Amino acid sequence: MDLKVLRYFACIAQEGNFTKAAEKLMMSQPPLSTAIKELEQELHVTLFIRGKRQVKLTEAGMFLLKRAEQMLELADKIEMEMNSFDDNLTGTISLATVDGMAPYLAARWIRGFMEEFPRVHFEMWNGSSDDIIDRLNRGLADVGIVAAPYDTEHFDGQIVGREPWTALMSKEHPLARETMEYLPLKRLAGERLIIPQRKSRIDAIANWFKEAGEEMNVICTLSNYEDAIAMAGQNAGICIFPQTTKDTGEAVTSRILTEPERYAEYVLVRPKTRASVSLANEFVNYIEDMTAAGIFTVEKSHGTLL
Repeated sequence: MDLKVLRYFACIAQEGNFTKAAEKLMMSQPPLSTAIKELEQELHVTLFIRGKRQVKLTEAGMFLLKRAEQMLELADKIEMEMNSFDDNLTGTISLATVDGMAPYLAARWIRGFMEEFPRVHFEMWNGSSDDIIDRLNRGLADVGIVAAPYDTEHFDGQIVGREPWTALMSKEHPLARETMEYLPLKRLAGERLIIPQRKSRIDAIANWFKEAGEEMNVICTLSNYEDAIAMAGQNAGICIFPQTTKDTGEAVTSRILTEPERYAEYVLVRPKTRASVSLANEFVNYIEDMTAAGIFTVEKSHGTLL
């Protein structure tokens, strides 16, 4: 299967029209149509339902488009990785991060690394820890920052930051009217709770309440800090979420959970089994050197990266 033909196919799917796709690809329509017919013959499927003005993907076409996009993205990445073998360090590093303090850490690393290697570019991607692990496994990211725990059997990792767990709540909530910075976990018993949807998080928070001799009343799970702020701001419930930032907006306030105080840890991870790329290795080595030298302090106090 020719990658060039897959690019043709993806372009037609995007444009919904052979003529427009041919113009975008800067080629005439007949050879484009021929290439797609040959692809259909090779795969023994029909990829498009052809109309007078527009084409639509068949079920087989939709499946191929998903796989083609993955293959083309990986092919582009391989090309960029090959560039990284240049002695002058050129190319692109793909860094995938979770929400929270991870983007702030990444920004500082990138700034410092680019000062030493100005020809290097970065591609940042944001998602859940599970999404990042999947992206690393598929070779679509070089390095990831995930929230602990993580798969230590298949990934190398080092802790690069931590921040306290907090209760995010509307400023109209009765608990928010109390002048305190810290909140014992027991005070959340009976409250409508919104917590992260990652299974390890759900299990951990359930254990916190069990250790405190209380039960939790979870009404919603989510994976995004902005969603947590929105839910808390509408007084839909109290969100248990890592601190991330003290600036929660006009409608929301936060309290650091105590008795005992809990911390979310951020881990820099890479697959153990996949072949290392020199450019990504240089970046990881840079992070390790800076962290060991104490240039990057990894803790965040009251929302400020120190």
